[in-house]
Amino acid sequence: MGNCCVTPRVEPRERNNKKKLKENPFAVNGVVSEGTKVTVLSNPTGKEIELRYELGRELGRGEFGVTYLCTDKETGEELACKQISKNKLRTAIDIEDVRREVEIMKHLPEHPNIVTLKDTYEDDKAVHLVMELCEGGELFDRIVARGHYTERSAALVIKTIVEVVQMCHKHGVMHRDLKPENFLFANKKETAALKAIDFGLSVFFKSGERFNEIVGSPYYMAPEVLKRNYGPEVDIWSAGVILYILLCGVPPFWAETEQGVAEAIIRSVVDFRRDPWPKVSDNAKDLVKKMLNPDQKLRLTAQAVLDHPWIQNAYKAPNVSLGESVKARLQQFSAMNKLKKVALRVIAKHLSVEEAAGFKERFQTMDTDNRGKINMDELLVGMRKLGHQLPDEDINNLMEAGDADNDGYLDYTEFVIISVHMRKMGNEEHLHKAFQYFDEDQSGYIEIEELRKALSNEVGVNNEVINAIMNDVDTNKDGKISYEEFAAMMKAGTDWRNVSRQYSREKFNNLSQKLFKNGSLQLSHAKSVLHVEKKI
Repeated sequence: MGNCCVTPRVEPRERNNKKKLKENPFAVNGVVSEGTKVTVLSNPTGKEIELRYELGRELGRGEFGVTYLCTDKETGEELACKQISKNKLRTAIDIEDVRREVEIMKHLPEHPNIVTLKDTYEDDKAVHLVMELCEGGELFDRIVARGHYTERSAALVIKTIVEVVQMCHKHGVMHRDLKPENFLFANKKETAALKAIDFGLSVFFKSGERFNEIVGSPYYMAPEVLKRNYGPEVDIWSAGVILYILLCGVPPFWAETEQGVAEAIIRSVVDFRRDPWPKVSDNAKDLVKKMLNPDQKLRLTAQAVLDHPWIQNAYKAPNVSLGESVKARLQQFSAMNKLKKVALRVIAKHLSVEEAAGFKERFQTMDTDNRGKINMDELLVGMRKLGHQLPDEDINNLMEAGDADNDGYLDYTEFVIISVHMRKMGNEEHLHKAFQYFDEDQSGYIEIEELRKALSNEVGVNNEVINAIMNDVDTNKDGKISYEEFAAMMKAGTDWRNVSRQYSREKFNNLSQKLFKNGSLQLSHAKSVLHVEKKI
């Protein structure tokens, strides 16, 4: 459930066949009837939270509730209170998830790297979880801000994460959703303690017990989860994925579709060729490989990770920058995005009269001094007025991406291009118009010469970039881009960080069934993932 950073919960899912849930007396066919009084917690601290705590400003919001700043009236201590609305708990599974999370947090002993659950309250409308307040932000955000960590910093972070895993496993708890978003820093200092905050998908387990429900976040999901036969070893895999990201800034198993991610995970091919990996120590790479061993029986245990020489000598690990890899990846992202930018320009020219009028009105609202162009500050204010609550850094990235002539302003055409980009690319008519622009001979495919001609005037595009774009978009590797491949590229995100929080998990149940028909591996699109690119 988390505290001040609320992470989305997975959709209601099928449960482990070995552990049948008790029927909820208030549920009909698994759905909680409206108007019924549901009791979630077995032994809450009390009913009226206001008697002890004063609720303040909102800290975060998720699918099931809102987290508020919370002050202890007796001591003045500032905490976080997660309010889970009972109206959102629509199924017996939802209720059991909340109940089990509280039980797990109470079951685990105090640990410096696990957020403390202080009190629990339950009234007729909501469940209130009072927790330790962590104000230092997410590990996820620090990774994004830095690009990657030095080896020494990465070693210290992963040591902390694996110590949490070890403690959970020792007390019969499997986390099942380890990812950077689920770790918060206690404060904003560089030396701040890192704390696990979310046990919403965690379960109790016994030695030798196997689980078959698909839960967690796709990027961090172990292959045996997709095979529906797993145990606590999945937590080491997820920690290994985090370590890989800490060291290079991208996940080891990345694709722009759920199918691609799933197949990359099953193949479990870890790429150490790209920058900065040649500069990373052999000990660090050895640990990554052993944590990401697809054979769960051979994968390191938590204790074995902590005993590894790279962790044991964490304070001696290199503490220097791993080079210009972040800059290089951003340049690669920019180059890859050129195809999209040209397509967006074509789409912008073929907007309907109504659509064009809407964009014109928004542009004129932002262009406060009527000079026919808007600067960064005007874009920032305008986006907020339109309801786009994007961080300043993201707005700045949009500005840089849209400002084709690099004059520090967006003219109307440039504004339309990034506005179209901000919208979901779901208009098939627009996509067909853009595809036809590239497909000059109307063969139904974009061939490499057509791609080269269309991008010939783009700055920074050479044969190497053209070949890379063709390789990325041409998923079936027939040497040309079909409309389906083009549309998938236009609709997909190009930065794993932007989709990490919202990646669709519900499709993974169906994907695992497709991938493992009759218990054997079926990769219908195997060629499409033989060369997984990290497009950042």
